Amino acid sequence: MSAARTPADLEAMIERRVAGIPLEHVLGWAEFCGLRIAVDPGVFVPRRRTEFLVRRAAALAEPRAVVVDLCCGSGAVGAALVAAVDGMELHAVDIDPAAVRCARRNIGARGHVYEGDLYEPLPAALRGRVAVLIANAPYVPTDEVDLLPAEARVHEPRVALDGGADGLDVQRRVVAAAPGWLAPRGHLLVETSGRQAPMTVEAFARSGLIPRVVRSDELNATVVIGTGAALGARAERC
Repeated sequence: MSAARTPADLEAMIERRVAGIPLEHVLGWAEFCGLRIAVDPGVFVPRRRTEFLVRRAAALAEPRAVVVDLCCGSGAVGAALVAAVDGMELHAVDIDPAAVRCARRNIGARGHVYEGDLYEPLPAALRGRVAVLIANAPYVPTDEVDLLPAEARVHEPRVALDGGADGLDVQRRVVAAAPGWLAPRGHLLVETSGRQAPMTVEAFARSGLIPRVVRSDELNATVVIGTGAALGARAERC
């Protein structure tokens, strides 16, 4: 009601919502980490559980850190991070042109947004300089995409949902190439599911990163963090 300018606007918005359009697409924005994030039709809607990924990344990013956000979607994670970390240098990437346009609106002049496949469009000068690398890559197994609510499977791009046979195809590509981009003692953070976390941990270990699993019961969120420091694999409850 607060978003509608006129009674006619409200009626039209209600009709779209009843027809199954995601609320965020009806409004044109989603609330995320206390921010209003623009979400255009056909763009992946940021989930509240991903706020846990942001909190973990912000805790690791020092002022003026170089941060890369892969599979950035609407740019919600990047926008939240630049609001939380002083002077950080943000580089965000997505393969979907609609998502890139949306991310550029949300991030604006506070960072750089590139269109392309994972690391491919990033400046080569970032190699070995990235302090925090974030990836909220798709992790739904292909056979389970059709089981998702219609709001996701009908109105969000499949490329933002489908993670391949076991859901980890894109994650593995992110993890395999990460060591070449991370700075010494840099960190890679990947959102995954509790069920898939052991496989994500295995991929981190194969790439020479020391993994640990962190979880939020409140948000039903699981993040795997990998670093070159000898921290040892461990699980934390949050």
